[in-house]
Order: sequence, then structure tokens, then C-alpha cells
Amino acid sequence: MSEIRGIWITNTDSTVLDSQANIAEAMNFLAATGFNVVFPVVWSKGATVYPSQVMRSQFGLAIDPRYTGRDPLAELVTEARRVELKVIPWFEYGFASSYNQNGGQLLAKKPEWAARDCNGNLLKKNGFEWMNALDSQVQDFLLSLILEVVNNYDIDGIQGDDRIPAMPCEGGYDAGTVARYRQKFRRQPPSNPQDRRWLQWRADILTNFLARLNREVKAVNPNLLISMAPSIYDWGYKEYLQDSQTWLQRGLVDLLHPQAYRRDFNSYKQIIDRLVTEQTPQQRSRVAPGVLLNISSYRMSPQYLSQAIAHNRYCGINGEVFFFYEGLRSDNHALAKVLRNGAYAKSAAFPSVANLAQPQPENADSSVARGIQNLFKLWQNRF
Repeated sequence: MSEIRGIWITNTDSTVLDSQANIAEAMNFLAATGFNVVFPVVWSKGATVYPSQVMRSQFGLAIDPRYTGRDPLAELVTEARRVELKVIPWFEYGFASSYNQNGGQLLAKKPEWAARDCNGNLLKKNGFEWMNALDSQVQDFLLSLILEVVNNYDIDGIQGDDRIPAMPCEGGYDAGTVARYRQKFRRQPPSNPQDRRWLQWRADILTNFLARLNREVKAVNPNLLISMAPSIYDWGYKEYLQDSQTWLQRGLVDLLHPQAYRRDFNSYKQIIDRLVTEQTPQQRSRVAPGVLLNISSYRMSPQYLSQAIAHNRYCGINGEVFFFYEGLRSDNHALAKVLRNGAYAKSAAFPSVANLAQPQPENADSSVARGIQNLFKLWQNRF
């Protein structure tokens, strides 16, 4: 049996990365709970969580000052390997430069990299300020960070999210992008950021960036996984230019983790049911939804956690990735105990690139989940 049992490791509201001892304890805990892959943040708040020559040469800051004198990524790889966990570094901030910092150090040094809205202002959405993801220099910079990690660490893949490849639909009104659009269509970009052709043209640029990322990472090691955790389609397409259905159709991703972040089971179920209808069995074998354990004051209930995993297996989805680690430790490890004693009680192998290229056969857990759900439906129909 192979499943994707993943967890995001953040450097916000978490101290896991603050010492190697903390990292070692977290990896022990995750392995004992039944996980088989971790997604540690390596690019956040305009800085790296590893010593970066790219960042040193471009911005004079080799690593987030919080980690000066250490290499948290190297430490995490060592501790994860010790307990046989896969490691897929997560480039959390993607094309976002900062959060409520007017572009932060990146755009202070390189203002020409700023994304612009239709009024010429720095592109900002939900507190995040953005670099121009459509600009070749910005794309080269981010790809250089990714390849730096790929070339220097013993990892199993790389991961983007709702900020890579992505950009708020309100962007693209910088002079360079406007000139490119005008050259192709002989007209100015429309003022409506969700105009159909304008939306698709910019989304295609980001899809082509992902295709390049895929080629260059696989050229280093064809067994490395390209993992993406976009916003839910087609909201993510309309709001952030993330054409994730095309990514799947073109085979640009090995793993897709749509952020099915809902705070009750019925809302989560609706998203999963729609995802299943949108994808072929081969595409579905690459999908392991993102599930929200905790954020701010919200904590997932044990019942909801059990229901979500059971429904995933019922739908033929063999895995999930949880946001984020600290939710497992809350309330005396309540959610971790649900996993340890239930769906993750038996170990599961992490799928290889070759496995993911084929539709997954139904495993025993999937059969059990279907049986339980069908019995429940029969019981409901009696009343």
C-alpha cells in the first residue's frame, strides 16, 4: 500500500526549526504518528531557511537572521532520513516579496521587480506584496533558488503553493507586461483584471514557467517530485492565475495538493466530490488534498479529521497533506492520536514518480471506507 501522508513545517507560529534538537523531536513524533513525508519551509518573508549563495549575491543576506550560523534545512534532512521520512522543501512565499512591508528588502533593492495593478501601484492582496511573476528576471531568480536547493541537498522533490506559480489577477499592468500584451493583441490590456483573454494569457505565462521549472529540476534528477499546493480550481485560476487543471493535463506536476481548507466536513466533502469529477483516474492518483488542522484560534475536531480521511479513501484519493505541524501537538496531541490509532496505524510507503504516473489500485482501506459509507447511506435511506 502506498499513500501520501504529509505535513507542512512552518517557521510562523512554530519553533520546530529553531534548533536541531527541536527538529529531531518533531521528526521522531511524525514517524511515530505514521507520516511518511514532510514539507519544510525554505523560502519565507523574503529570506531563505538555508545558507543561500543566490541570496547573498543578489541581496547580501545569505539566510534569515533567525537562523544565522545554522543550516536548518540540512539539519532537517539529516533527522528526517534517520526516521525514514521523505523531504520536499516548500517555497512558501513564491513570488510574494513581503507581508505588509511595502515590498520588503527584495523590492527595496530591486524596485523594477515589483508587480503593478491597473493604477500603477505596488500589487498587494490580502496583505502580501508581490514581485512580477510574469517578468523573466523574477522567474530566473526564483528558479535559481529552487535549483540551488535541488543541487545541494538530499531531497525528494520541491514544492510550490498558492504563491508559486501564481500572481493576483489584479497584476500585470507594469510597462513590460503591457508592452508584451500590446505586441501580441494590438491593444491595451483591459481594465477588468478578470477579462477572459487577459486572464488566460497571463495564466499561460505562469504555466510555461512551471513547465520550465519541471524541465530544469528533472534535468538534475528525474526522480525528484514536482509538488504543487495551489488554491482550489477554478477560484485559484480566476484570482491568482493558477491554471492547475492544465498543469495536470500537461503532466507538469507529480503531486497536486489543492488547498481544501474548510472548517467543517460538509464543506470539505463538497470540494473533494467536485475535484473527483474534474479529474481522470490517472490525474487523481497525483492528488492529495491540503487539509487544515489549525490556524489562529481554529482547531480541527477529531471527528472531522476521521471523516475527511475516510472520504478521501472512499473517493480513491490515497493521501493528504496537513497544514500545519503544531495542530498535531495541540490538546495533548489529540489529532495525532486519532491518526496513530486509526487511519495511519499501519505504515504506508510513499509513492515513487513511477507509481504516480499510473492510476492507483484500490487499497484495503479504500474498500473498508467505501463499505462503511455505503452502509451508512443504506441506514439513512431507511428513515
